[in-house]
Amino acid sequence: MEKLIYLALADDHKIFRDGIRMAMKNREFIRILWEAEDGKDMMHKLKLKKPDILIMDIKMPQTDGVKALQLIRKEYEDLKVVILSMYDDKETITKMMEYGANAYLTKTADADEIYKAILTCMNEDFYFNDLVNSAVLLKLQHKKAGRKFFANTVKLNEKELRILKLISEDKTTEEISEDVFLSPRTVETIRQNMKTKVGVKTIAGLLMYGIRNNLIE
Repeated sequence: MEKLIYLALADDHKIFRDGIRMAMKNREFIRILWEAEDGKDMMHKLKLKKPDILIMDIKMPQTDGVKALQLIRKEYEDLKVVILSMYDDKETITKMMEYGANAYLTKTADADEIYKAILTCMNEDFYFNDLVNSAVLLKLQHKKAGRKFFANTVKLNEKELRILKLISEDKTTEEISEDVFLSPRTVETIRQNMKTKVGVKTIAGLLMYGIRNNLIE
């Protein structure tokens, strides 16, 4: 049997928490560790028992999701956070992903997508659905200056930064290799080394690292 995944739910509407709990009740490997009805209660329970994944609303009493996510990323760097919110505007989605969310779903998401997001975050760090892809792509296309929410503790060299920029422009390995005058195999090696260096497993994770640290403009 695979490792159990322990979830925590934070939402000020009990009926919504009940719905998530029932939806996950018969899902394989999923266990609900605790529930919180506001941000303050959530932060207190995190200190007592840290789950693998926290499913959290943005709008909550005491400490809202935006402030809570900032606090979480300072104290629990490896905790996976899935935002489940009624807001579907691109500005909010991008902001929460920049603050360190691993996935963003709206409350119209069905149980299958929530379950998929949980498993993907556990295995690949991030879950990128069409909603998030669209918001992140728009930010990259508009070349907005992103705020720096995490200290850039890993230094990428000039070649790595150039390759990261080309990845954000959706260039293929062959196109990147022509631009930087390296073989496709060398480009693949550099890309893999960058993921290892910054501590992510996927290209999506690498792009989010670049956005968070103002490396992609």
